[in-house]
Amino acid sequence: MEYRYLGKSGLQLSVLSFGSWVSFSKQINDKVADELMGIAYDQGVNFFDNAEVYALGESEKMMGRVLKKKKWDRTSYTVSSKVFFGCRGKANKPNQMGLSRKHIMEACEEALQRLQVDYLDLFFCHRPDKLSPIAETVWAMNHLIQQGKILYWGTSEWSGVEIMEAHRVAEQYKLIGPTMEQPQYNLFERNKVENEFAQIYKNQGLGTTIWSPLGSGLLSGKYNDGIPKNSRFALEGFGWLKDKWVLDDKVKKVKKLSELAAKLGVSTAALSIAWCIKNPNVTTAILGATKKQQLIENLKSLDVLPLLDASVMEKIESIMKTKPVFPEF
Repeated sequence: MEYRYLGKSGLQLSVLSFGSWVSFSKQINDKVADELMGIAYDQGVNFFDNAEVYALGESEKMMGRVLKKKKWDRTSYTVSSKVFFGCRGKANKPNQMGLSRKHIMEACEEALQRLQVDYLDLFFCHRPDKLSPIAETVWAMNHLIQQGKILYWGTSEWSGVEIMEAHRVAEQYKLIGPTMEQPQYNLFERNKVENEFAQIYKNQGLGTTIWSPLGSGLLSGKYNDGIPKNSRFALEGFGWLKDKWVLDDKVKKVKKLSELAAKLGVSTAALSIAWCIKNPNVTTAILGATKKQQLIENLKSLDVLPLLDASVMEKIESIMKTKPVFPEF
């Protein structure tokens, strides 16, 4: 396993990590979660990602039960939660979602209870809150750090402007600013990581914990011949994923990518993940899996990384044609 520093912090995360979105409590039970987290940990994964909204808190409860059973040395792994959407779904009342000081403080306490840990290593603002002052959010996160309930805080799906405003507020009041951002990044979604955040890496040392390196599975090639019955695109309530990703032109590109992967002797999934972590601004790529073999295959992306020389990267680019257009100065 390779480890990378989370931005300019001293925290090292495994370049491949394991997340629970969609799968925990929706597709898998405690037994499978225990097996998959065990495989990941044994392969050197030290970051496990979660959020209050995943399965409305049940995902964190499941991960918490696994962590308690495993009895791993708490200093050997990192665990995260995210605050914004709340954990009560349609039952959310005022102040049970968003980034007010009240919800941030209470959401942190609830996440600690569900995950059965004394502190969160990483705590993310899951979305920007247009109705709460960024200064209030920064103060609340700083307070949680001072209390020892979180160690690092960051953002997820924030714009570059919003991230820089959080840093401005932190600098103004001498508070601790965001260390990391969790953006979507894969061969179809590239602009934020490669373009919008370019100056923030240089100026603030931003770390990234990217999600959906396989584009919700599309870049694994498993949808090349249609939608498998038990895949997440087939799950009730996740039709929006299917509508976004399963488009003819994208599938055609993935089929060509699969041909390249076959020539290299690797899986399409491992090639797609390796492409993501080839980017030095990616601290870690969060993997999701519902089966043992699926996770083992995705972890093989570390072995694919050395194969991605300039020639192969150029071939991938010629197939995908998704490189962001950079602004002219």
